[in-house]
Amino acid sequence: MSATTILYDDRVTDVASAKVTGEQLWLTPAELRAVTGWKLETEGLCKEAACVRVDPQWLDTAGRINLSAFAGHLGQPLTREPAHDAWAFGESVNARRDALFGLEAPNFTLPDLDGKLHSLSDYRGKKVFMYSWGSY
Repeated sequence: MSATTILYDDRVTDVASAKVTGEQLWLTPAELRAVTGWKLETEGLCKEAACVRVDPQWLDTAGRINLSAFAGHLGQPLTREPAHDAWAFGESVNARRDALFGLEAPNFTLPDLDGKLHSLSDYRGKKVFMYSWGSY
């Protein structure tokens, strides 16, 4: 049996013992922490200062946690590639909304016409005009 590849935040983790049932991805508490940073504690699933009460349906009889259901509760989009057993979890809807209302563009790096790389963060505090074109 091959490992399940999970993309979560900026982590890519291969989990050999992940359990997949249909569209549900089950991880042990240790795997969940390694993959996502969320830790199962008595208060619930916790990460930094945030804790989320555990819905009993997120747990199976072996103590594994349904990451798909938990991500859905957090408003995280999920996509799955069954042929390669790969799962990708996006940023939560609330986090994206907060970033948009923050009016600060996320950092990115692009080349100019001469191939020199420019990062948006290099120009923080300055006005930036960016022109984009596509040949679709």
